[in-house]
Amino acid sequence: MNQVFLQLGSNLGDREQSLIDAINLISERIGAVVSKSKVYESAPWRVDGQESYLNQIVKVETDFTATLTLDCALEIEQILGRVRLEKWGERLIDIDIIFFNDDIIETSDLCIPHKHMHERNFVLEPLNEIAPAYIHPKYQKTISELLRESKDAEKVEEYAV
Repeated sequence: MNQVFLQLGSNLGDREQSLIDAINLISERIGAVVSKSKVYESAPWRVDGQESYLNQIVKVETDFTATLTLDCALEIEQILGRVRLEKWGERLIDIDIIFFNDDIIETSDLCIPHKHMHERNFVLEPLNEIAPAYIHPKYQKTISELLRESKDAEKVEEYAV
């Protein structure tokens, strides 16, 4: 069984419902959601003029490969209405693979661990909540260490659902 950490984000429409719908579809189409963080709110990362994001991390157990997991995540985004118009553009839902087991995958289509996750508190905060001792396979540091060392000055707050 593969262990996958997925980051969910939404800053358009009913953001809370988008996260709920994504988790339900992940359970149906990818695998069992065995753990999930609280929901956090943050400003868009390195982008101005957008609404705040709601973010959440889920841990999933799946029989799928990393590539099939990505394909299913992209399909779920499409089902929930995501349209990709611009890089880092606003979105109804975003699903990123943060970790897939302890694998390091670097292809044109897939980069695991997510190449920016250690620079983003909106990923590190919820990930630290559910997996503080998880060791980043490339940097050999725990999530709590990466969060402590993060230079990201953006504020991430627990969202009152």
